Amino acid sequence: MVGEEGAFVLGWDEVLTEEELSMTLKVLCMSEEEFKKYKEQDGWEDDSEEEENSTLSNEALSKLKTPCKKLLYDSVLLTLESYRSDFKAEQDLINNKEAYEKLSRREQQALHVRYGQKRILHQLLELVH
Repeated sequence: MVGEEGAFVLGWDEVLTEEELSMTLKVLCMSEEEFKKYKEQDGWEDDSEEEENSTLSNEALSKLKTPCKKLLYDSVLLTLESYRSDFKAEQDLINNKEAYEKLSRREQQALHVRYGQKRILHQLLELVH
C-alpha cells in the first residue's frame, strides 16, 4: 500500500502522499467486519468522489477520527525514536553559532535535514494529539 520503503511523505502544509496515507488509515482503522467486506470486494469499488474532495491538509489531519489520530500519533513517536539524536539538542546546536561553525559543511547540511524532518513530525504530533 505504501510502496517499497513503507513511508509517507509529509510537507509543512499537507501530506504529499495523501492517497497512500488515506488508504492505509482506512484499512488499519477498520473493524474486523469492515475489513472482511473490504477483502471480499477486492477493495472499494469507487471512492473517487470522496477522494477528490478530501486532501490530507494539516486541518484535515487534525479532524481525523480518534483511532486514526492515535495510530498516526503512535507512528510519529516511533519514527522520532528511530533518530539517534535529540530534537532539542539539534535545535540548541543550530542556535549555538560557535558550535555550529565547528561542524563540517556536510554535518551542517545533515543537521538541517534531520532537524527539518523532526520539526514536521513534531507539528504532526500537535495536529493529531
